[in-house]
Amino acid sequence: MLSRRTLEAATAILTGAFGVAVVVSSLNNGIDWSESGVESGTFPFITGTIVVVASLYNLVRGWLRGKGIVATRQGLQRTAALFLPAVLFVALIPLIGIYVGAVLYLFGSLRLQSHLSTVRSALIAVVASVALYVVFERLFQVSLPHGWLGAVLDL
Repeated sequence: MLSRRTLEAATAILTGAFGVAVVVSSLNNGIDWSESGVESGTFPFITGTIVVVASLYNLVRGWLRGKGIVATRQGLQRTAALFLPAVLFVALIPLIGIYVGAVLYLFGSLRLQSHLSTVRSALIAVVASVALYVVFERLFQVSLPHGWLGAVLDL
């Protein structure tokens, strides 16, 4: 079981670390004025600073107010049932690409977690993946990862 204080602190530290990474990388890009205006790191620097300050606020607030148990064993198991397939989906993108991965992820989520029929789950998964392809590849002309499978099929 996890206390609210532990979860608040972990979340604040995680978001704070992200903010610090953004600030450091923006310093490498420059945050000063150049002849053409502000340098490319200025906006990320401001955003990262806001994230760090907000994370510090959340850390203090969560530490002072975080009382009680938030996550039980059953709740953590339900969260893992959603989180672990998403991690597997992201890990498989370099191998099978985002479109095939999306079909498998959506089919598995709809069939196993939402208990939809096999045909309905497959139909929704394929239609959603085709829609992703049409929107990104054709309309926006942004190529999403095709993975090794896409390279073999020469997409």
